[in-house]
This record gives sequence, structure tokens and C-alpha cells, in this order.
Amino acid sequence: MRTRRMAAAKVGSNLSRKIGKDCHQHGVVAEEIDGLIKAYEDGRVERPQIVPCVTSTLAPGLGVTSRDTVIDNFTNIWARFYVPIKFHGKLPLVVYFHGGGFCVGSAAWSCYHDFLARLAAKANCIIMSVNYRLAPENPLPAAYDDGIKALMWLKQQALCVCTDNWWASQWNFSDVFLAGDSAGANIAFNVITRLDSFNAGQAAAAIKPLTLKGIILIQPFFGGEARTHSEKHSVQSPRSALNLAASDTYWRLALPCGANRDHPWCNPLAKGSLKLEDFVRFPIMVCISEMDILKDRSLEFVASLGRAGKRVEHVVHKGVGHAFQILSKSQLSQTRTLEIMARIKGFISGI
Repeated sequence: MRTRRMAAAKVGSNLSRKIGKDCHQHGVVAEEIDGLIKAYEDGRVERPQIVPCVTSTLAPGLGVTSRDTVIDNFTNIWARFYVPIKFHGKLPLVVYFHGGGFCVGSAAWSCYHDFLARLAAKANCIIMSVNYRLAPENPLPAAYDDGIKALMWLKQQALCVCTDNWWASQWNFSDVFLAGDSAGANIAFNVITRLDSFNAGQAAAAIKPLTLKGIILIQPFFGGEARTHSEKHSVQSPRSALNLAASDTYWRLALPCGANRDHPWCNPLAKGSLKLEDFVRFPIMVCISEMDILKDRSLEFVASLGRAGKRVEHVVHKGVGHAFQILSKSQLSQTRTLEIMARIKGFISGI
């Protein structure tokens, strides 16, 4: 018996040393979304490269050319432009923000590169895909600030007749749209509301000679302390792009320290948030996925915009989930992706 106790003590001692060694080598994990991001208590962040980053090269047959442009060297903000090769007259420009819960993602991700190149061709528009700073290293409002900086950079391009940007002669700066999916849609919305609040309700005046025509929100990433029906009851597959646990983790990593999910940046309908009647003076299109946990929150957002007298339209894409247009290769998702591109084209051309 004494021999067994001594052996057990030795195993326990060895295990304790191993655990201590692992903690010393790897640190204590504070937050984690499996396969996407791991944030340690010492401030380090790991992001496995689950989606490859690609250069701006595109297949010639697509009819679109693409290049990267630096927006701000100090904060390392850059953008990838997509310009249709065959066009008549000057083209509308869509400023696009990628998704990823504010914490992952890139304008260089292959899925966004493919989707936005195809969208530029289908909708016959120039797309400026902004690569903004990520949380938790740069918590909100960093991404919003980067979005505003991108707009102000565009404003300078419009003012500078001597600009040497390769795409500048082809865009109509009186025909500009903000767009994004998931967290990127949240950024597009908050960029406009912050511009309004910073300029006494005069966002349009702040970006002249740019004329903002509308906002396109694809599966906007909003939240709240109270759960909606779809958040509580939607059944998500293990491969779903967004489940409730991941959503909560993204918000803990992205929001300012001490804030909860009723912070106005997360929940624009919460008590104390902005009054929609006083903001958002541009037409809005909201694209919703039927199988998304955010479906009910998006529908509530659309209804609130309507009650506030805003020009808003929405579409619910049947049978698909969050981020289907960039992450799913199923036949149904491909069909719905063509539908979403057609709706965006109609929105852009109809305003």
C-alpha cells in the first residue's frame, strides 16, 4: 500500500510540474473560439490561418482588376480595390468592411477576395474593401475610427485632381455606398452614426464632395443582454459560422472594458442608445439569413428603422445561415449568393 501511495505521489508531482511548465510556456487562456482565436491573459493573441490570405491577382476571365492601396501607414490600414474592366461612364463605389466578429478576418482572405470580385462584376461597381484593425489588440472603437479614416482618405482622393491612383478616374464620388457583412455591417452602421454625432447630425457635409447614397448591411452583427427567440432556439450545425457562445466571446473581446452587450455599439436599440429618428439619413438595405441566430435581432432592427421613418428594405434568404455567401459552397448557398448580388445591384442602381 505504501508503495502505491508513493507511486501516486510521484505521478501527481510529475503532472503538477508538467501543468506548470505548460502554463509557463503557453500562458493562461482568457478567451477562445475554437479554431479561430485564442487570447491569453498576458495579452498575446493567436489566430490560426483557417482561411488563406491571397494576393490581389484575379483570373482574367472575371473581367475585374484588383490592387491594394495603403490608407494609413501609422495604423497599417489598407484597402483592396476591385474595378470592372469593361464599363460605360463612371461607376458607383462601395466601401466594404469584412466580417469576423471584429477579431478575425482580412480583406486578403480568399473567401472575401472571391466574393467581392464577383460582386464588382455583377453589380458593375468599384469596391473598396477596407482592412481595419482587429480586437482584442485594438478594441472598439478602433474599427469605427478606421472606417471613418478610410472615408476621409476617399474624400481627399476626390478633392485631389492630380491623384495618381489607378482607379480614381473611373469612380463617381457622387455615388458612394457603405456596406459590410456581420461585424463589417456593424462597422458600416456605426461609421455613419459616429460621423453624424461628431458633426452635429451633418455626416453628409463632413464627407463632401463624396455623396453617400445608401448603406448595405448583410447579416449585421448586433447583440443584446436579452436573448431573442432565434438566439435561444436556432439549431446550428457544428460548422456554423456563428453560434451564441462565439457571438458572446467576440463581444467580450471587442467591447471596451466593463461594457456589456447593451452598449450602443452592440445594441443600437437598447435604452440609452442613439435615437434612430435623429440619425441614419440614408436609404438602408438589410440582408438576413433565415437560419442565422441573428435573424430576429435583424428583423427587430429593420422594424425599428421603419417606425423611425427611415427608408429601409430587407430580404430574408431562405435555408441559409450566417456568412453563407463567403463560407458555404453548397448549391443552395451559391444560388442565394447570386440572389444577394442581384439585390445589391438593384439597390445601388435604383437610388
